[in-house]
Amino acid sequence: MKYRAVLPLAAVIIVLLITWGISINSSVAQERERNPLAPTTSVPKCSLSRVCPPNHIALRIRSGAADIVGPTVCFDGKIIMSHALNNVGPGLNIAVINGETGVVEKSACLNMKTGDPKDILAHLKKIKRGMIVLVASFDDVTQKMTNEMREIFSEMGSTLIRSVKRRDSWVFAGRAGTKIKSLFEKQAVNDEKNNIYGGWPEMVEVGGCFPRAFSD
Repeated sequence: MKYRAVLPLAAVIIVLLITWGISINSSVAQERERNPLAPTTSVPKCSLSRVCPPNHIALRIRSGAADIVGPTVCFDGKIIMSHALNNVGPGLNIAVINGETGVVEKSACLNMKTGDPKDILAHLKKIKRGMIVLVASFDDVTQKMTNEMREIFSEMGSTLIRSVKRRDSWVFAGRAGTKIKSLFEKQAVNDEKNNIYGGWPEMVEVGGCFPRAFSD
């Protein structure tokens, strides 16, 4: 009968796969014995599909979903801001990073509903030129947003911030004070006809390999 032929074939395939796996593991172990200082195989960080090239750092930024689920910010393989870490909130969730050292200089939630616009603006102005800035929206970012704040983000490389309106979802990664157009930015427009969370649009995210260093 046909199923009798299928069983031996399946058994052969399983044996081959096991043998192949053992062979690969054995070869890797032998190579490590010959060269114990050889680097181990790299794996993609922040759920990217590839390993970042030298002098680049993996990142993934996900906006909040409506006013329920907070945003998530991953940098160099580590979640640095998230609902679970209890360090995100409504408004602009920002992480400032020294690209050369990979150190997170500071992270904060700028409450765009109840915050003082003067304090929010002062926080943005304190970000040093050349710093990597990661931003994720949650709920609404426009109530306390001023044109001067939008200009600061434009100088970080944002091309969408001027069009961000009430309850839009927005994520961005740029470099402070450089005016270099960012490739890491996405916006979902609040539209009652197309919203998937009632009064809020869909969640948006960006991910990729960001240049570590900056030069004029």
